[in-house]
Amino acid sequence: MSKKKIAEIPFYILAFGILFFLSAVIFSQIILKGETVSVPDLVGKGLAEAQGLLEKKDLSLSQRGSEFNDQWSVGRIVRQVPPAGSKIRVTKVIQVFVSSGSHKVAVPALEGRSLEAALPLLKEFGLFKGRLTQIHTPRFAAGKILAQRPQAGEAAERNSAVGLLVSQGDWEERFIMPDLIGKNAAKVMDQLKALDFKIGDFHYTYYPGLSKGIIIKQSPPYGYRIQKRNLITFEVSR
Repeated sequence: MSKKKIAEIPFYILAFGILFFLSAVIFSQIILKGETVSVPDLVGKGLAEAQGLLEKKDLSLSQRGSEFNDQWSVGRIVRQVPPAGSKIRVTKVIQVFVSSGSHKVAVPALEGRSLEAALPLLKEFGLFKGRLTQIHTPRFAAGKILAQRPQAGEAAERNSAVGLLVSQGDWEERFIMPDLIGKNAAKVMDQLKALDFKIGDFHYTYYPGLSKGIIIKQSPPYGYRIQKRNLITFEVSR
């Protein structure tokens, strides 16, 4: 045997090894593609547990979405495609849908809370503010919730409305703001204070043709409905 042929022997051995390896890989893939397994039951299981079961059968998992479910808690699998017991080839993907919680929730207690505090609580429970009715009452401060419907503890559908009855506080008498422009500011202030109205600081402005102490502007304006707790301010000539 020539030296050249002897030198080529390692090359042929290496080439044969590579071909053998590739053939084994291709053959194993053909076998795997033809192999079928039974799909395990994943309903009620968490994603991590389900993934482990599928890996043992050379299957993989894909979460396709979530849906309300009264039986299984949040994150548990409620449905799978294909269903348990199906015969499929290995390496296939099993699609699952997980629970987003019960379709119904217990309505939280809102009575006595402020409307500002109640709104985020409703959102937390998957509910929203429904019809809002307001009444005057000395029992609760303004903005406090007097009653609710559905009542606390009742079961309600998620994304449904809760009606609220809210206090406006004790009834306060309302008045029509008179036209005070052109009047003497000092006299007007004495009269309003005698009637328990709140008077703010005067703002003094030079106004041609007017003597000192005459009202030029008023706030609230003439005809505006006010209560005694509303602040009244004036701009006065100097």
